[in-house]
Amino acid sequence: MNWESIKTAVLNTGIKVVIALVILIVAFKIINAIFKKLKKSLDKAGKLDSMLIKALINAGRWLAKILVVIALVGYLGIDTTGFSALIASLGVALGLAVNGTLSNFAGGVLLLITRPFKIGDYIAVAGFEGTVDDLKVVSTKLITLDNKVVYVPNGVVSTSAVTNYTALDIRRVDLNFNVAAGTDFNVARDALVKMCLDNPKVVRDPAPVALLNGPSKRGIEIICRSYCKPEDYWDVYFGLIEAVGPVFAAKGITTPNEQLDVNMKNN
Repeated sequence: MNWESIKTAVLNTGIKVVIALVILIVAFKIINAIFKKLKKSLDKAGKLDSMLIKALINAGRWLAKILVVIALVGYLGIDTTGFSALIASLGVALGLAVNGTLSNFAGGVLLLITRPFKIGDYIAVAGFEGTVDDLKVVSTKLITLDNKVVYVPNGVVSTSAVTNYTALDIRRVDLNFNVAAGTDFNVARDALVKMCLDNPKVVRDPAPVALLNGPSKRGIEIICRSYCKPEDYWDVYFGLIEAVGPVFAAKGITTPNEQLDVNMKNN
């Protein structure tokens, strides 16, 4: 091969490389513009969650760019068979390495589609309880009642039973009270119902009720049930517990005391 042949080959290859680079730059700009416009259209439609749209747009954008790169590699005369095999091998290795992450990502997509809870809901899942502060692609951020931050993997969240305490407009507050044996149940019932109605955060419909649960080891057990808005739950819960003492005292209702019987035997 003479010098002229080498110059011609280098010149042809250089021209191809320049053309490939120009096509790469233009193609990437077109891809970015198309997916940016697509994202705006999906956001405007409002049928999908914004986080899900962002994840799908990013995945589609990168896939399109990878296909352009593979096509340009073939244009430059490089055998893409080995290149494709290398990408496939890397994909398998990466998939095995990030198997947990992929499962969390899939769980996050599933949660964004099914929407069992939203930001601000109080939920219990996988042994944790708290207010949903953020729903990320791979994890759900909870703020617990004692002001701790818990990140629960979305793979776990999507496959676990989720209790949403704030999904409905009202929530029931259940309290059990023990009164001394022989107490007039009607008096105790009316006193408890009035106590609930005196609390401004207890809703009137459904009305609060007090039900006899039968005798217990400590006298008579009465179940008191009232309803409130989800955000008022703890205020009502502790407010009623605090109010029951004076209410019972005003009606002469006593609570049973713990009793321990000790029998002494002489030898």
